[in-house]
Amino acid sequence: MAAEARRGSSFMKYGSVASLLVFLLAYWCRSPAPGGRLDAVLSSLLRAERKAGVDHFTRPKVAIGFGGCVDIIVDGVTLLNKIGLPPTEQPLHHDIIENAEQLAQSFAYFFAPGAASERFVVNETLFSVLVEASRELPGNRWSVGGNAPVMAGRMAMEGCDVLLGGSFSSEFNEVLSQHITVAGNMIDEPDIHLILEYPSGATWGPYTSRRANRYIVHSDDHNPYLDSLDEFEKKLRDFRADLLVVGGMQMMDNFPFRQGEREALLGRLSHLLSSAPLETSVHFEMASFVDEGLMVHLMKLVLPHADSLGMNEQELPNLLSLFRGSNVTVLSDPNPRVATVLDQMRELYRLVNQQHQLSGSGRPLTRLHVHTLAFQAMIVTRGSQWKNTMSATAKASLTANRHVCGSSDIDPNKARLIMDESFSVSRREGSQRIPLQESRPVSCWDEDNYQICVAPVLVCTEVYQTAGGGDNISAAGLVLQI
Repeated sequence: MAAEARRGSSFMKYGSVASLLVFLLAYWCRSPAPGGRLDAVLSSLLRAERKAGVDHFTRPKVAIGFGGCVDIIVDGVTLLNKIGLPPTEQPLHHDIIENAEQLAQSFAYFFAPGAASERFVVNETLFSVLVEASRELPGNRWSVGGNAPVMAGRMAMEGCDVLLGGSFSSEFNEVLSQHITVAGNMIDEPDIHLILEYPSGATWGPYTSRRANRYIVHSDDHNPYLDSLDEFEKKLRDFRADLLVVGGMQMMDNFPFRQGEREALLGRLSHLLSSAPLETSVHFEMASFVDEGLMVHLMKLVLPHADSLGMNEQELPNLLSLFRGSNVTVLSDPNPRVATVLDQMRELYRLVNQQHQLSGSGRPLTRLHVHTLAFQAMIVTRGSQWKNTMSATAKASLTANRHVCGSSDIDPNKARLIMDESFSVSRREGSQRIPLQESRPVSCWDEDNYQICVAPVLVCTEVYQTAGGGDNISAAGLVLQI
């Protein structure tokens, strides 16, 4: 009996081991190893991107405004340490930066969650100290900056001819693509914007960043005035653009305009947009806004004339909050779930078009693109002028990695997937779940009068630059849809 018991115990032990081995074998046969999975997703995204292309012979025409600057890109923590700014004990949001203490508080507020932000520095002495310290930092980089020039550069690279509205120096013009025509005044010195980059896991005193991002500061006194608007409008008439893009409006955020000056500038922009031929699509690129008055003006004077909107995971709930009649949301979840973003997109799409129907003027919203760290999501009205939505979503996803890693070739060894294995299409109870399939990573489906597409992002793990990411992503997605 004892021997039988020992044999039975041995059988149970080895039987359990055999069952475990069978389970593990089945698991590994079902799911590729992490590296293999990334390879498969990348291959599928590249295939989806190639299904649509730009005709390099006819070259689509895109007009983009406004403004531009020179970016100095530095490591944010290193810069603050260099100027001797200690970590604050109180992270705090400020609309504008008046002194070093407010800079420390504002940086900490956005640094810990890893949220992108941009602030105007009214203290010119402080800004000069930051610029000079940045010039001396080893590894600093200089590049063409501003929403409009960055989007123009991407679209020219992808096969478009571009009319760029902005006032630049001769040195600035020389580094632009030959496929970019500048409409604006010549200036002696471009404004400088400081890009304080930081990687995921960076530390500053007691704070640790949850994701890679950037904090931008500037003391820009040219771009808020849209001083290229007149010249841009003149050249736009003969350019016959397929697409008109408006960005850079955050330069007006909390800028010390005289009474009524900002609204007058936006009124002129509104007239330009309302005069655009119907065959010219209009896209408005959102940004980091905290000035509620500015956002209200944009909602009344700019958004109604846009067929398409582009924004990130911070800007979406911010704009939606104002449409709901609430206040500006300064900081939102930097890593939202797919279902949350899709519900917000549906509501924004509905509210914008509801406003259009009530006003009886402007254009209906037919395209909405939201780019997040983990995924790209688009809503496109069926039967509208926008084409190739699946391929455009894939291209936007791939461009996110290419830009952040600083390479046109995507290396799966320098990437990871952080989107869930499957996602719910809505937070509503009982909503459908869609699995992430390596062979077809872009998921598209129809709802109401629109199509939704979602694509995972191969998140870059060796960050070269986050600044300009949203502009490159939005521009790349638009290229395949015009």
